[in-house]
Formats: sequence, C-alpha cells, structure tokens
Amino acid sequence: MKQLYWNICGEGSRDLVLLHGWGLNAGVWHCIIDRLAPHFRLHLVDLPGYGRSKGFSAMSLTDMADIVLQQAPPQALWLGWSMGGLVASQIALSHPERVQGLITVSSSPCFTAHAEWPGIRPEVLAGFEQQLSEDFQRTVERFLALQTLGTESARQDARLLKAVVLQHQMPEVDVLTGGLEILRTADLRQGLAICTVPFLRIYGYLDGLVPRKVASLLDSAWPETQSVVMKGAAHAPFVSHPDDFSKLILDFSQQNQA
Repeated sequence: MKQLYWNICGEGSRDLVLLHGWGLNAGVWHCIIDRLAPHFRLHLVDLPGYGRSKGFSAMSLTDMADIVLQQAPPQALWLGWSMGGLVASQIALSHPERVQGLITVSSSPCFTAHAEWPGIRPEVLAGFEQQLSEDFQRTVERFLALQTLGTESARQDARLLKAVVLQHQMPEVDVLTGGLEILRTADLRQGLAICTVPFLRIYGYLDGLVPRKVASLLDSAWPETQSVVMKGAAHAPFVSHPDDFSKLILDFSQQNQA
C-alpha cells in the first residue's frame, strides 16, 4: 500500500498538520519548525506525488484530501499553504469534526480570476500547463520565482524554495499538471461560507498569485473568520517573515484551545 511521507516532530501536546503548496514538499517548513516545535506536535506531510510521497498519480482535490486524512491524527489544527490551503479547506468541509482550527496561508478558495473575483488569469495557468510538457523543471522554477517577487529578500527566498524542490526527485509531470488543474478548477467559496471551524486566513501584501483584495472580499463574505495581511510579504510569508508568521499561528492556537 502506498504511504505518504509523514514526519512527526515537536514537543507540544497539540497536533498541527502542515500542507505545502504546488511543486514543493514538506521541506519548505524548515524556516519555522524550530519556532513551532516547542508548542506543537508537528505533522510534516509530502502531498501525494510530491517530495517523498512517491507512487501516486494525479488526483482530484477530494481524493487528495481523503488520502491525507487517512494518516492524520484524530483531531488537529490544519495549516495549508497555497494549494495545500485548498486541501486543508476540503478536509474542514468534509470532516469538520477532525479539524480544531483551519489556517490557510497565501491561499484562496478560488485561485482562478473571474469577472468580479481576483486571482490568477486562466491563460497564465494554461501557459504553465503547456510549458510543463516542454521543460518542467524550468517551469517549476519560474513559478517559484513568482512567489517571492517584491520582497526585500526575494532572491534569497526564491533560492530557498528552489533548494527545497531539488532536495528530492521532481514530481512527475502528470502530478504537477493535476495540481494546476486543482488550482484552475477548485471553487470552495460556497462551502467555506458556512464552515463552522475556527478559521484564520494569512495573506502577503505583495502576493502576485493571491491578490490581497481576496482578503477584504472574504472579510465581508465570511465575517466569522479572521484575516491578516502581512506587510512586506509575498506568497511565502513564513519564509520571508518567519517570526511574525509563527506568532500568528501561536496566537490563533491559544485563542482556539480545544
């Protein structure tokens, strides 16, 4: 039976599951592990087909969420970055009894731009999908570079993300294409509007993939949720601002003790 890479560390009594974004793996969290480990039992997961979770083919958002849930603790805080935010959100919708709190980072319930909704233009995602078949390593690197644009530490942060990808064998093209399909088609706005779990949304002020306007639109649509827009941060705020980011997670955890 195929198993996800699932590493548990930390000295805290509360479980925190961390889900990475498209093209990456659990190594992306190394900037904040030391800051969070004294407070949580951290569950560092490589999503199906990514990093060390080999043998999985492309799958739907629902299937990905179901597979992750199989190895998860009975109850936990769930933190998902970018595409991982969609996976964590899907778990909160399908199994709210397993979710003590939901934290999405630089994520959107709908990544694709529509008439009145800000996001990634459909032709940009289609372009990435086409380029994957031609030169998928360079395409992944270009996507990573977009995630750090505008920050003071942009080059350093982009190098760090690239190193995380190259640390392990690159995901298969069909897995990457399937991930882009999730980003292109998923729309959890309706479901999350009635989600009852405690919910914190974290954004980067300079994020070019999830515009900060998403934060204010959801503040109006989901008044029961909390949001923070981190100044000076782009798509990977835990990389560029690890201290400030970790404090947000700790504060949210303390506010929502089980």
